[in-house]
Amino acid sequence: MLIHSASQLLTLAGGPQRGGALGNLGIIPNGAIVMRDEKIVAVGTTEELRNAYPDEPTLDAGRCVVMPGFVDPHTHIIWAGDRADEFEQKMAGTPYLDILAAGGGILSTVRATRTASLETLMAQTRPRLLRMFRNGTTTAEAKTGYGLKISTELRLLKALLALNDENPLDLVFTFLGAHAIAPEYKDNPQGYTDEITHTMLPMLKEWWETHAPRLPMPFVDVFCETKAFTLEQSRQILTRARDLGFPLKIHADEFDNLGGAALAAELGAASADHLVVTSDADIEALGRSDTVAVSLPCTPFGLAECHYTPAKKLIEADAIFALATDCNPGTTWNESMQFAIALACRSMKLTPAQAIAAATINSAYAIRRSDTIGSLEVGKQADLLILSVNDYRQIGYRYGTNLVKQVIKRGQVYSVDVGYYRAA
Repeated sequence: MLIHSASQLLTLAGGPQRGGALGNLGIIPNGAIVMRDEKIVAVGTTEELRNAYPDEPTLDAGRCVVMPGFVDPHTHIIWAGDRADEFEQKMAGTPYLDILAAGGGILSTVRATRTASLETLMAQTRPRLLRMFRNGTTTAEAKTGYGLKISTELRLLKALLALNDENPLDLVFTFLGAHAIAPEYKDNPQGYTDEITHTMLPMLKEWWETHAPRLPMPFVDVFCETKAFTLEQSRQILTRARDLGFPLKIHADEFDNLGGAALAAELGAASADHLVVTSDADIEALGRSDTVAVSLPCTPFGLAECHYTPAKKLIEADAIFALATDCNPGTTWNESMQFAIALACRSMKLTPAQAIAAATINSAYAIRRSDTIGSLEVGKQADLLILSVNDYRQIGYRYGTNLVKQVIKRGQVYSVDVGYYRAA
């Protein structure tokens, strides 16, 4: 198929964008793109490609923006239940870490998730994935982490694998057994750290090699934070995971600066995420590394906080900066990368172009998939969006509405139709 007559074709060609290079959209006015067998085979102007492919079936973009699908590199998309009661507590002034210490927060969702069947988990997660897809996310990272024991964590992975097979949206998997201290180890956090290191991670490797041998190994993540895992406990878990062949991620500096971002850079982690109170030294370490700094602006917004990732400092330090939703039941139940972009522009003073690059090619690199997705280049997967606007700056400028008109996933066209998606 030849998609033609895009007002602006945003290619984002050239790989991840570091530091001051962030925001190079590679715009082709009156652009066009040719797709075959789920891949992109040509990119250029409408005139060039119509002349080169005169017999190709066509789709008129209608003078709208065409761009890569959004990549969401940090979500907790699978869980059971909700925490509306805790939202009310937070809005009344109770700090999140106090709610967690009282057995709420993550542990509240853990209780609901542990008792949920595989079918219940899939039924509750499926509409969240659909909303992500409708809002333009074509690939998303999906974490476990609401089991905190190996049987439930593996059930979450099993559900995610099944959902990945049935949905057009591609999932990239992360094991987050180190999301919080399991309730059984409330008074022995080091004991739970040892359980993850010596028992859960080897069992995960064996399980994955049996159940998903053709897929890349899942990431292993850890919540390095006060009242969660210390810096040394995080090092213990991530070092063991790396030795077993798992790629790494880390939650760092959401509330306290413990040094998790520098640890991620030291260990060669794919990303360090949150980064609200990251020190200048840790920012410099990220700038010298290939570890992506993933900002989650929806989280402080969801917590009614006023402090966000110091994006300008990270960009000035030459870091690779990306955006994600952090979709989860406690702090930010939001499936829209468009809203994350709008917040990034306002709360961190990114330009729309910078935010778009952070939500596509750089976020693809944060899950180590930038060789196949995140930009519109020959040979890459045909994941793209046709928006309902003719200027990319409408993204970020507008919010609270969906600007996606059509989603093309692996060359298949999906159109919005009365609130749901159908193949066009």
